[in-house]
Amino acid sequence: MKLWEKGIPTDKQIEHFTVGNDRELDLVLAKYDALGSIAHAKMLGQIGLLTDSETVSLVLALEEIIKDAENGNFEIEDSFEDVHSKIEYLLTVKLGDAGKKIHTARSRNDQVLVDVNLYLKDVVKELKEQVKSLFDLLMESAEKHQNVLLPGYTHLQIAMPSSFGMWFSAYAETLIDDVTMLNAALKIVDQNPLGSAAGYGSSFPINRTFTTKELGFETLKFNSVAAQMSRGKSEKTVAFAMSSVAATLAKFSMDVCLYMSQNFDFITLPSHLTTGSSIMPHKKNPDVFELIRGKCNKIQALPYEITLITNNLPSGYHRDLQLLKEGLFPAIQNLKACLDIAIFAIKDIKVKDNILADPKYNYLFTVDTLNEMVVAGMPFRDAYKAVAEQLENGTFQSPKETKHTHEGSINNLCLEEIKKKMMNAYS
Repeated sequence: MKLWEKGIPTDKQIEHFTVGNDRELDLVLAKYDALGSIAHAKMLGQIGLLTDSETVSLVLALEEIIKDAENGNFEIEDSFEDVHSKIEYLLTVKLGDAGKKIHTARSRNDQVLVDVNLYLKDVVKELKEQVKSLFDLLMESAEKHQNVLLPGYTHLQIAMPSSFGMWFSAYAETLIDDVTMLNAALKIVDQNPLGSAAGYGSSFPINRTFTTKELGFETLKFNSVAAQMSRGKSEKTVAFAMSSVAATLAKFSMDVCLYMSQNFDFITLPSHLTTGSSIMPHKKNPDVFELIRGKCNKIQALPYEITLITNNLPSGYHRDLQLLKEGLFPAIQNLKACLDIAIFAIKDIKVKDNILADPKYNYLFTVDTLNEMVVAGMPFRDAYKAVAEQLENGTFQSPKETKHTHEGSINNLCLEEIKKKMMNAYS
């Protein structure tokens, strides 16, 4: 059964090519398609296109479909083109003419728009919760290790003193920017496209304000053409927000891999979080963080994939848009999995004390020494040259301690202020 079936068969090769893997991908949309149909049925009842009994019967049948979808019992067999055709078929088999009426005043175009928007709303909220959990863990680690010094690097060369408190809280505060991006994505998808039909509205006297409230959207996507044009733009906005989260995870994972290597030796992971080598008995590899890095780098390509699919399309619906699900839906699951495993693994990271006791880190404190000379009255440029001369002739004496007081420095991390900033963004 196809929603556009006219009794003229389609060539099997064409059907296979055009459907692609939509049946598999549409399984995640089943719940949302049923939710959209419930709101649509109630609205059709309100304007007199369905009787009260038809409306009640449709709502009850759709609620059963939602239960099946949530319990993993919903299937889309090869005889159906997509989730929309399967659900309409189930309603028609169960309710007869009432099931045939459910598609009145809508198109498959606005159906999928509603489904995707409702799905992405839930996705963004779930990602925010996961990011907040990761933030809390990083802040807890920052507080615990805030006084353990760590070498800071620029150009991968020893630069200035840092600390584990600064390292953990740096990534925590970066996650606040990612939450801000997720908030923006939520704002974009929290608009109701239902009633825009094929992109040009309907001659039926539908009530789009009713379905907006019924589905819990913040507002209506008023213009029908604008609603249709949101396909692709909504997915890309969410993809950019996901890319922001992925970038933070990828960079942190790279740090973990670097800091675990024997050449750095700043942190360790317990054996149950590492893997071995097939020929080297001593190896303990950070495969978890390498895979997070790789998966998250792949996710960062997603906005550009969506851009390339959509950037030369005129207004109106085009079948190209079907391909958006192929990249987006698996990426969502991958990002959720990366956040879950990062939270699981980070809590067991062991940091090492006395890293800076190694003489190779003596030069970390050249800037602190220089600054002390300036405070004592020496012009900055003269102090810079004096320290450079000490380094050249081997007389530099490292102070091995820090006295940084400004906001966000080693000895004044502003952890409480960072927590407040996250709460403002998260709420």
